[in-house]
Amino acid sequence: MAKAKDPTAGMTEAQKAYEAKRAAKAGMSLEKWLAQKQKAAAKTARTTASPAAKPKRKTGLLGRLLGRARGEG
Repeated sequence: MAKAKDPTAGMTEAQKAYEAKRAAKAGMSLEKWLAQKQKAAAKTARTTASPAAKPKRKTGLLGRLLGRARGEG
């Protein structure tokens, strides 16, 4: 069985204290709080990872005229 990585491994003591305070305020243990926070971050990353592509706008009058003057089309 693989052991789960310690979520507080890369944190400083001040960061651990801050997260412990937030966890206590939410009524959770530090480990449960960090797991919930990590799940929420992953969910947010999934939803923002693939933004909908905007349709290409039609070129305006000035843009078309300048394009003709340049010989683009």
